[in-house]
Amino acid sequence: MNKTPTLTAELIAEFLGTFVLILFGTGVVAMVVLFPAPTPAATVHGGYTNITLGWGLAVTMGIYVAGKVSGGHLNPAVTFTLAVFRGFPWRKVLPYSVAQTAGAFFAAALVYRNYLPAFHQVDPQLERTAGVFTTFPAFPAWPEAGFLDQVIGTALLLLLVLAITDEFNVPPGANLAPLMIGLVVVAIGMSFGGMHGYPINPARDFGPRLFTALAGFKNNGLTDGARVWWIPVVAPLIGGLVGAAVYDFGIRRFLRAQFSSSQSSSSQPSSGQSSAGKSSSTQTP
Repeated sequence: MNKTPTLTAELIAEFLGTFVLILFGTGVVAMVVLFPAPTPAATVHGGYTNITLGWGLAVTMGIYVAGKVSGGHLNPAVTFTLAVFRGFPWRKVLPYSVAQTAGAFFAAALVYRNYLPAFHQVDPQLERTAGVFTTFPAFPAWPEAGFLDQVIGTALLLLLVLAITDEFNVPPGANLAPLMIGLVVVAIGMSFGGMHGYPINPARDFGPRLFTALAGFKNNGLTDGARVWWIPVVAPLIGGLVGAAVYDFGIRRFLRAQFSSSQSSSSQPSSGQSSAGKSSSTQTP
């Protein structure tokens, strides 16, 4: 008999899943930023391609860690959207979000400690490497551009997460869904990564950003420099709702109607059975 996990178990799973996600994600950025190539024009450890692949694999591994226990949300935008559109309990939304943000915070701290000698060598005053852990707009004078970018990116994420996991659609095998979602993140990064670094996840951005502020990083977007921290927190929450609405009203309602129609057809007797039933009911001994 399968026992339903307790809320404590779910929160631990969300913490550890997000911890793994951020370990791999910020770790790959640290590799690219802190270990520059000997020649300026050379690609640094795979460059941006490595970053997108690393983040996609990070999402996959994090979902594999947490998925069976908590659903593997790892993202407050996912949790919030599932509460609005899929009946996820509202009483769990805030605890899940806190656990996700805490996992991201401690993962950033571990990555920093691991690469501490490299940070001291490349950026001794911690003035220009907060971007290893968090995201910033490519055009600071146009915050609305980064906001729109995050709405679009997170809308794509939730639209495709719901499509991949929809029982009425053509979902992959249960053990392949995390891989497919990871590939979605790779695609978003490659197509929508330039304007604001594609956090598409409030916990992924705010947890590490909070760490950079406490660790003394300058220009961290929270306590120093342009206060841009709110963009990757608010925009993904809106984008998730947009993506889910597009999927549910543009695709899922037709799938549900098709499913209901097929169920009704299969439950009705065939014409031959119907006539046989009528004739037998009118026969007399």
